[in-house]
Amino acid sequence: MKKSIVVALILGVCAVASSLFAQEGQPLNALTEQEKELGFELLFDGGPLSPDIWQSSIEGYPVKDGYFVCEKGGNLMTKKKYSDFILRFEFQEPEDEKNWGNNGCGIRATAPNLDAAYNGMELQIIADDVADKIAPWQAHGSIYGIVPAKQGAQKPRGEWNYEEVIAIGPFIKVIVNGELIVNADITNAKPIHDAEHPGLHNKSGFVGFLGHSDPVKFRNVRILSLEK
Repeated sequence: MKKSIVVALILGVCAVASSLFAQEGQPLNALTEQEKELGFELLFDGGPLSPDIWQSSIEGYPVKDGYFVCEKGGNLMTKKKYSDFILRFEFQEPEDEKNWGNNGCGIRATAPNLDAAYNGMELQIIADDVADKIAPWQAHGSIYGIVPAKQGAQKPRGEWNYEEVIAIGPFIKVIVNGELIVNADITNAKPIHDAEHPGLHNKSGFVGFLGHSDPVKFRNVRILSLEK
């Protein structure tokens, strides 16, 4: 299947997007045959985080038993920049309900060490069960400060969740465990809180995770560039 067909499916069949990208038969930290054919890049193979792929706070995310976990935190960003893409990964929130499991997925960030929430976009990563303690635009999957996400798609704490981020121009979709929780056109979007977001409309940038020392785990991280 060509990338142009994938883009057409994403834009033209939004209602079934979640079923098109269901997490079934995924080998651990490896690409499926379909992903290989499409041209996905494997960003984590279960071993040490590669400095050829990642930059900035590599030491903040040690690898354990086939996953990497946020310990010291900081930004863990790709060395490559991406414009239009499909990002797939799995995450697991800590079992301790006192821990909010706060992290973030940064996209189109201008620099690896800057705050991607403002110098790009941050798609919030946080436990669903703390949604009543935070603003809607801070809840899991939300484009931080811009677009609130639908809640309730996560599995219980301690279980692995599958997430897919689709970014094509101003169209941003977030799918969690097969459920579409963000389906946004940010062409005319503006912050809904008292802060500037100068990177909101970046065309391209780094992609990665934005840790706050909460022990969120990640595995099966891969990305498909949809650039022509």
